[in-house]
Amino acid sequence: MFEQLKQRWNQKRLKDPRFEFLFDSSSEEEVVCFDCETTGLNPRRDRLVSLSAIKIRGNEILTSEALNLTFLQKRDISEESIKIHMIRNEDTKQGLSEQEGIEAFLHFIGSRELVGYYLEFDVAMVNQIIKPWLGITLPNPQIEVSARYYDYKEEVIPKKIIDLSFDSILKDLDLPNLGQHDAFSDAFMTSLIFIKLKSLENYQGLY
Repeated sequence: MFEQLKQRWNQKRLKDPRFEFLFDSSSEEEVVCFDCETTGLNPRRDRLVSLSAIKIRGNEILTSEALNLTFLQKRDISEESIKIHMIRNEDTKQGLSEQEGIEAFLHFIGSRELVGYYLEFDVAMVNQIIKPWLGITLPNPQIEVSARYYDYKEEVIPKKIIDLSFDSILKDLDLPNLGQHDAFSDAFMTSLIFIKLKSLENYQGLY
């Protein structure tokens, strides 16, 4: 009930009716996994550098239909951030403005459920752009893979200390680690985690 009221309030604040589609019923056939690279870890101060989103239909990861965006930077990217994602200011010169990029992202995701690893941060980075522009926050349902992984491990081995680091989850689920941490690679590996957990959960009857 509370979530429904929250969604209605969010929808009433929408400034541009062209984006009403975000509030449609979410598709049960497809979800979208996405990941961002940023100038830092503070959603209030830092900005998006790149974003990748991949549709998942059933157990199929649709990499051929992936969305990959680079954002033009108005300020210098810190050396610490460059060491993580290897994107320099000169690499973003042909990038999109934040509004252009996020508009493409919104049309890509539609009302689909969103999947991610520590998704709250990535959603906050998108909300930083759409809230002043459209008056809303992302209304899409969200699936956090680290929480799903925790529930799975807790069911298998109750009261165990569970390592929720990205590399540890990949290793434990016997999934490939691509090594490089850019937005597309992380979104792809997170998609693999989501599909593997879904198969394990179905086997155990968790969901």
